[in-house]
Amino acid sequence: MRIRRLVLVLAVTAVTAAGLPACDPAGTSESASQGTSQGSGQRADRGTGHGTGERSEQSTGPHPRPKTETKPGPASRPSRYVRAVLRDRPTALLQRRRDLTGRGHRGSVVGRPRPTRLPNGDPALRFNGRNQYLRFASRAAFKIPATGVLTVEFWMRPDTLRFPNTEGGNYVYVLGKGAPGHHEWYTRMHSRANPRKPNRVSGYSFNPRGGLGAGSYFQDRVRAGRWIHVVFVVNTRYSSRRFPSGYTRIYKNGVRRDTDSLREYGIVPRSGRAPLRIGTGYRDSFFKGAIGDVAFYKRVLRPARIRAHHRIMR
Repeated sequence: MRIRRLVLVLAVTAVTAAGLPACDPAGTSESASQGTSQGSGQRADRGTGHGTGERSEQSTGPHPRPKTETKPGPASRPSRYVRAVLRDRPTALLQRRRDLTGRGHRGSVVGRPRPTRLPNGDPALRFNGRNQYLRFASRAAFKIPATGVLTVEFWMRPDTLRFPNTEGGNYVYVLGKGAPGHHEWYTRMHSRANPRKPNRVSGYSFNPRGGLGAGSYFQDRVRAGRWIHVVFVVNTRYSSRRFPSGYTRIYKNGVRRDTDSLREYGIVPRSGRAPLRIGTGYRDSFFKGAIGDVAFYKRVLRPARIRAHHRIMR
């Protein structure tokens, strides 16, 4: 009997020394502390849009994926949508921080936007509407004067219809390239709070100094949480009686909605050194929602190809 008790005591001592977990008397768990590190929402880099130069931008690196998402391996086959876009020879196809064309464009995230997915499962980023965006250094692929034509194609999902951080006439920039004194082009969405332009989506080309720009838009009833396919075109090479110095044009979900003249406000696009930002313009407003598969072309896409891209994603 004494030998059995001695063996039992020695066994208990060995288990304790091996560091096996003991019961937590407080009853706490790992999941109880998750989701509490979102920050205070303070916008450290908010500006007025009237500055004279570029403010510093701190990259926070990619945010880890939620456990519910499957991380694709390095040999993952591109989606049918990506393959269709690449067949149309874009100069860049930005998927989160990567350029799928292999041209070396590499983005940096600011404010830790969260990963999400497009309708077909392609990776995208979800922005909080306060201080988060994606930044790519200025490249010819993002500039209008490189060839005189720029087509920007992307998917956006507004997660609210009343944006928390707006500017001007209650709008936010979705993505674009520009900074005070170096404005080029932007796409924007109005908040529902604007009685004349509720949830209008538009694209504009500007002169470097800013002011009024030439642009095209669509204005429909929008549902929060629903994806929208947008194609914005600036064409300075085309000339006609109606468009003597070129035009801007916008498509929604594969359908052409509006075309306008660049001459209306005397717009002559110039190249600038400002970066491309996705989720904001020049950090005076921030888009709340998701953006994904941002493609750039140095030519006008045929309408049939735009419709095909929309159909394939759906």
